[in-house]
Amino acid sequence: MSWKKFITGAALGFAAAYAIKAQLDRQMISAKKALSLAKAAFGQSAPISGSWIQITPETYEKNNIRYTIYKGGICRDGAQYEFVIDAYTGTMIDVKQL
Repeated sequence: MSWKKFITGAALGFAAAYAIKAQLDRQMISAKKALSLAKAAFGQSAPISGSWIQITPETYEKNNIRYTIYKGGICRDGAQYEFVIDAYTGTMIDVKQL
């Protein structure tokens, strides 16, 4: 086998592995995981008495950027909060008190 064929094959292999890894990293987290991340964030400041999340992801736009999100809610200390969490990264995008 010549070195050119070996190097070409190795380069193609690395490129394919990188493309597959990038695609796998871009998978959505589950709604259950998103809710647990939100509960962990809210639970740092006060105990939580209830929570919910929509299991179907939606499209959400904020500051001219489109996100795929889950919507959910948290109840604590007599107050209710609605949150929007990114379905890919688990980042809290928006929170508002109801």
